[in-house]
Amino acid sequence: MNHSKIVGSTLIIAGTTIGAGMLALPLASAGLGYGVTSLIMLLVWALMIYTALLMIEVHQFAPIDATLHSLAYKLLGRKGQVVASIAMMLLFYALCAAYIAGGGEQLHSKLANWLGLDIPIQAGAIIFTLVIGSVVTLGTGSVDIINRSLFALKLIALVIILVLLMPKVSLDYLLELPVHQGVIMAALPVIFTSFGFHGSIPSIVRYLGKEPKGLVLVMVVGSAIPLVVYLLWLVVSQGVLSQAELMQSQSLNGFIGSLSHLLHAPMITNLVSIFADLALMTSFLGVSLGLSDYMSDLLQRQAKPSNKLLVALVTFLPPLGFAMFYPRGFIVALGYAAFSLVVLAIFLPVAMVVSQRKQTGLGGYRVKGGQAGLIIATLAGIFIVMVQILEMM
Repeated sequence: MNHSKIVGSTLIIAGTTIGAGMLALPLASAGLGYGVTSLIMLLVWALMIYTALLMIEVHQFAPIDATLHSLAYKLLGRKGQVVASIAMMLLFYALCAAYIAGGGEQLHSKLANWLGLDIPIQAGAIIFTLVIGSVVTLGTGSVDIINRSLFALKLIALVIILVLLMPKVSLDYLLELPVHQGVIMAALPVIFTSFGFHGSIPSIVRYLGKEPKGLVLVMVVGSAIPLVVYLLWLVVSQGVLSQAELMQSQSLNGFIGSLSHLLHAPMITNLVSIFADLALMTSFLGVSLGLSDYMSDLLQRQAKPSNKLLVALVTFLPPLGFAMFYPRGFIVALGYAAFSLVVLAIFLPVAMVVSQRKQTGLGGYRVKGGQAGLIIATLAGIFIVMVQILEMM
């Protein structure tokens, strides 16, 4: 297996994951405290790794270019395919809408502050979409190349931020307990969504091949990198701002503004802002790549230039429309994405594996855990859905 492609695929998984979810974590978990947030994050990561490995088990007996659309039809029939299609499109569109809203807000802020351009906030969303959409339309290879560069820059910015903020971390802030039990309901869907890389798995299989050993390595390492980054990010974000200060920040710009006001260090706040831009771009690249491949399969379009334009329009116009009407709908879109992600990343992988394992004579790779693992994953998915419904109510 091509080692360069393994590295690139790992970074696509990591880059897809380290995006809007990471930027929203300090805001969503503001009232939880570091200890409780970290515990929930570890449990969610273990759950998402397990279901990602279930997807690898499913893919090994399917064509290399199979998407969730075709996999669901093969193993669950027409009804399963309809459920998969609805969940996939709602999830991808919700995530893309969140990234466009966040990226557009950041771009608008920079154009206004740095260049003095007084343009509508919606113009930032349009420019952001055009730039990322052009890269995605060129294909997975282009996304891989661009993503590597952006991911490297993102890690450099993050390391500098961590080094500068670590001396300012207060242990008392990190030891703060949840302000009340209800904050768990508000935080869990966003923490869950922050590990939502499953939509990119079919694209990775198509790019890398179906050999389980390499795919398992990509999924585990690719998602472990964000886990470590998230834990370090929470140390500095929850360690330099109190719960009250974090809970007052309702948007990306609000969070960055709180850091600027507290630290009086323009370099740190500029780095956080640049990191936010890079995180949104890499995450948007990975998710929109998965949506583009899915829509291409759904519309049964081959990779011809004329067809690529149609797929690009279907991929990017709906989430751009949301960002035009709700230009600051970053956190809102992430919350609604949790519903679809539970179906896509938990219920469907479990259902497809159950169906596939009923077929006799199938050898190959099988995820450990047996029936108990499948039941636990399903119950976890039901719990997340219930939490999100209660939080909305």
